[in-house]
This record gives sequence, structure tokens and C-alpha cells, in this order.
Amino acid sequence: MDKENCSSLPEFFLLGISSKYGVKVVLFVVFLLVYLTTLLENIGMIALIRMDPQLHTPMYFFLSHLSFSDLCYSTAVGPRMLVDLVAEKHSIPFTGCFLQLLFVYVFIDVECMLLAVMAFDRYKAISKPLLYSVDMSSKVCYQFLTLIYLTSTIDGLIHTTLAFNLCFCGSTQINHFFCDLPPLYLLSCSDTQANELVVFTLFGFIELSTISSVLVSYCYIISSVLKISSAGGRFKAFSTCASHLTAVGIFQGTMLFMYFRPSSAYSLDQDKMTSVFYLLIIPMINPLIYSLRNKDVKEALVRLRNKRLF
Repeated sequence: MDKENCSSLPEFFLLGISSKYGVKVVLFVVFLLVYLTTLLENIGMIALIRMDPQLHTPMYFFLSHLSFSDLCYSTAVGPRMLVDLVAEKHSIPFTGCFLQLLFVYVFIDVECMLLAVMAFDRYKAISKPLLYSVDMSSKVCYQFLTLIYLTSTIDGLIHTTLAFNLCFCGSTQINHFFCDLPPLYLLSCSDTQANELVVFTLFGFIELSTISSVLVSYCYIISSVLKISSAGGRFKAFSTCASHLTAVGIFQGTMLFMYFRPSSAYSLDQDKMTSVFYLLIIPMINPLIYSLRNKDVKEALVRLRNKRLF
């Protein structure tokens, strides 16, 4: 394929979720509320953790970056989606499409790995409390964070670069509300088998390693909790993990369904609905999970309220 023809596309056109005017108006109102709630909750969570000294622990350090990750990948998609719901022209520049793709995949990877590290942190806190301050020191936390962002950026650049080098010499209409790999592959007139294999291999490795880390960590946690003699102590230990387990189950369950279902079960309409859930709904409900089910966050909110009142 002539490379000049492959790289001459100035823009793509996003078909969005629906073409019906009435449906688009309803979706605009709903997703505007969802996105504004996501901004308020995640910025509020980050600010609360920064402002309250009692939340300056490894667990909440990683939680603040989880909120930052939610904020980033929802912002990479949300505003663009809202504009397309009210605009007549749904075009996105060629480079803008791949920048959106890069941001989404980088911060999805960040979220996967952060959830795994948070499980490891809970294991250290419950199973080895005497060594916790040494094993999860500030230096160790920043090393974890650096590795997470570096690995995620490399992975995102690989997928984006491979997709950017595909030939798009026919239709420019992407049947989606953002630039995702599967609908881009359907548009390409290149052979995308190598790209699909890379996605399956790299993302599969990240998913498998992070889920395995979570499972191993919780096996050790359960073993340690069962050794606690008092029922109250066991309940307290399990309650500190409840919000994290809920977040892991929702996010990883969606990721597994999204990227590892059989190709025969693939549907663009189903893909759109699943994408809405993990790109817009999960970033909104994560702060709720960690605030409604977390005693430390509730107490921090009370302290902040009392401080502002007095």
C-alpha cells in the first residue's frame, strides 16, 4: 500500500452512540451530569487526601493517583463526546484521534496496576504490620508509581504507534464515540492481525499479572485475618479491604469482558455501551465506593467540615 495514501487523511468522523436528535439530547444531559460529578468527586478526593495529614499513608497515596487516573481517561473522552452530541460535524483530527487513544490506554493501564499495588499494600498492612512502615516507605511508594507510569506510557505508545502506521484509504467514519482500536482496525485497509496480536499479548499480560497479584495478595490477607482471634478484629481487617475489592471487581470484570471475549461475540453497539461504563461510569462510582465504604475518608470529611465551620 502506498504510504502517501495511508497518511493523507486529515480527520476522522465519529458516528457516536445515536443519530436520533431526541436520544442525543437526553444522552447529553445525562453524560454532562455524569462527567461533572466525576470531576467533583475525583478532584475532591485528591484534595481531601492532600489536606488531611491522617490520610498521608501509602494506601491513600495510591488512592489519590487512582482518582487522578479516573480523571484523566474520563476527560480524554467525556468532553469530546459531549461536544459531538450537540455539534453537527463530528470530526476529530487525525493526530487528535491518536492522542485520545494514547491517553485512554495509558491511564487504563495505570488503573489496572494501581489496583494491584493497592492490594499488595493491604497485604503488607494486615499480614506484616510491624514491617509495614519499612516495606511501604515513601521511597518504595514512589518507585512503584514511577514503574506504573513508565510501563503504562510504553504500552500506550506501542499500541498508538502501531495504529498510527496503519493504512486508512477508504471510509473515515468511526462507528464509536471515541477513537478505540477495534473500530479503527475495521476501517483500516492494512492487515491488522499483528496489531491485534500485540494488543492481546501486552494487555493480556498486564491483566493477567495484575489480577494474579490481587488474588495472591488476598490469599495471604485471608490467611492472616483468619489467624486473628477476635471476631471484631477480623471484621475490621476485612472492612479495610471491602472498598478495594469492590473497585477491583467492577473494573477488572469490565476489562475482561471488553477485551477478552470471543471475536464471534463482538458487537459494536455492545462495545459502545461497555465503553461508556468503564470510561465514564466507573470513574464516577470509584470515589463513592471509597468514601461510602471507608471509615477513614468519612472521618476526614467530618474533620474538614468542622475545621471550616470553626
